[in-house]
Amino acid sequence: MPQSQVQTGEWTLSADREMLLLHNSDFPFATALRREKSYSVNRGTVKETVREVERIPLTEVSAEQGSVVLSGGGHSLRVVLRTEDLGFRLCLTGEAGWGYEFRLPARNGEAVFGGGEQYRQVNLRGEQVVNLVSEHIQATTVLQKALLPRALYREKPHGKIGSYAPLPVFVTDRGRLIRFDADSDGITFFGRDAYVFTFDRCPRELLLLKADRFEPLTAALTKEAPNRQYLPDWCMDGMILGVQGGTQTVLDKAFAMQDAGAKISAVWCQDWSGENRTVMGKQVWWNWEVHEGLYPDLREAIRRLNERGIRFLAYINPYLVKDCRLYELCRDRGWLITRKDGTVYHIKSTTFDAGMLDLTNPEVVTFIKDELIKKNMLDLGISGWMADFGEYLPVDCVLHDGDPALLHNRWPVLWAKLNREAIEEAGASDAFFFMRSGYLGIQTYAPILWNGDQHTDFTKDYGMPCVMPASFSLGFSGVPLIHSDVGGFFSFGKLKRNDELFIRWMEMCAFSLLMRSHESLRPWANSQFDAPAVKPHTVRLTTVHTRLKPYLLHLLDQAKDGTPALRPDFWAETDFSASRDPYSYFLGDDLFVCPVIERKAQRRKVFLPKGDWVYFWSEREYAGGRNYDVPAPLGRLPVFYRKNSSYADVFRYAASKQKEA
Repeated sequence: MPQSQVQTGEWTLSADREMLLLHNSDFPFATALRREKSYSVNRGTVKETVREVERIPLTEVSAEQGSVVLSGGGHSLRVVLRTEDLGFRLCLTGEAGWGYEFRLPARNGEAVFGGGEQYRQVNLRGEQVVNLVSEHIQATTVLQKALLPRALYREKPHGKIGSYAPLPVFVTDRGRLIRFDADSDGITFFGRDAYVFTFDRCPRELLLLKADRFEPLTAALTKEAPNRQYLPDWCMDGMILGVQGGTQTVLDKAFAMQDAGAKISAVWCQDWSGENRTVMGKQVWWNWEVHEGLYPDLREAIRRLNERGIRFLAYINPYLVKDCRLYELCRDRGWLITRKDGTVYHIKSTTFDAGMLDLTNPEVVTFIKDELIKKNMLDLGISGWMADFGEYLPVDCVLHDGDPALLHNRWPVLWAKLNREAIEEAGASDAFFFMRSGYLGIQTYAPILWNGDQHTDFTKDYGMPCVMPASFSLGFSGVPLIHSDVGGFFSFGKLKRNDELFIRWMEMCAFSLLMRSHESLRPWANSQFDAPAVKPHTVRLTTVHTRLKPYLLHLLDQAKDGTPALRPDFWAETDFSASRDPYSYFLGDDLFVCPVIERKAQRRKVFLPKGDWVYFWSEREYAGGRNYDVPAPLGRLPVFYRKNSSYADVFRYAASKQKEA
């Protein structure tokens, strides 16, 4: 049973024989802070300069009619304590204008996971985590990869990498869950003796829970933010082809791949509204109506695609490129965010300026839903889209309603909410969208997230391997559905993907919930699904993915309770010391997937978790708890399924005619 105890000068909370909170004069739970902050923003990457002005440890404690009051130096924090099945909910009331630092006891050897999308590693112990929605990609890193010889590039550590979707939600392998309900940005440090959480404003709540397994904790998170993620049934009928270039090009490529035997569920054409050529490559013309010159008679083209079982997906974001038709319309109506002098606040993406639609204005929300989404996309027959961006809101802008500093983290959730409402209001139950940015509650609105803009390479900081830690971290944070761009996105100079990288990425995504490719920032310089050496693998792997559909539907059902589809190798053990490979994963309970993440590798070292396993490609049986050196030719990453799985017939069928000679 959870227990709270207040004694002279000390307050403790415990559950299941684990101390969740300790407060005394030597280890104060809360400290009041006043800090001066300045921000600099460059293409969505936010940097902060902080100067601490005043610090007041709240060392005194007293109990008052169902609440605990922490005080010191004339300052107080009131905590209303509520007992939960697995622990406690602390409702916090601080003083206006102050920030707060909270300290929780650490445990020797304890590993910490979550924090939203964290790309570099899954264990955050010893690391600092920034609670600020920000652009993930840094221009300097791209330039280093483009200009330096590969051997001279140094992969970036965790602390240098931002996140599109940070969340102040953490789980430990001692079974603790720590969730702050906070709008403001902050910083967390997981030190040896204490976990320190700092926020610019007082969080509304702190949830402290304890369980023996991860599943009850991720299930508890669905009660805080109901998980309404989903995928339409047709998404698992093949690969979503990232293809651009206009109506005829799209039809020709889609039909050619289908005629070759590939399973194609949809085409995703991000340039449906026009293309914007910049020094960085091929970008989208941010004017959210069909570009008649590039996509003439799109309605008829969509009808032809639908006749062959192929859907059409598009792209939208909450910005409008400067001087386009919709930009001028919304500027004249006062629907774009402004600077304090009343001028439009332009954000810059690579080399061009854009205005940002003000999502706090009800008229703007209605316009986006009714005109841009329902009329310009859904009524045209479009079945889904990438709802991109959401992380660029300047903290010094002027909004129709609200404080941009407090809304910055919530902005992607507002963006997701209106997209979800548009689908539901239109009754388009077979449509969906996918997002890269998020914050608390994103799983209530975004059907599925994607891992953002990976580099087109094998580096562990920004390339294909970072998909795994990012997905695991989101899963621990209560966001169970996630996928990545097959092949990555960011390409510049000699940073570009060859056939090998595209095939290896496609292998990985064949064993995921959603298989969707991206042409990349420079389609002409990067390998694609129909390259001569790639095409046979596209045919074979899309067939495998489609045949896994019954199992994938099972994982979607599991996710309703918050259980992530992709899980790290130590998930079943609930013990990070059981981890042997940070880049292998469970897909559900019964598949163990080992992506090949090294250039020119033809074999893969594998440590199989406990249990009896069957090699997917040959039905050879393997005993778990041991290391193996497994062949990994192109097109066949090491994959194993549980011998006693109730889906064994599905796995055998998926691998049939795909087995090794």
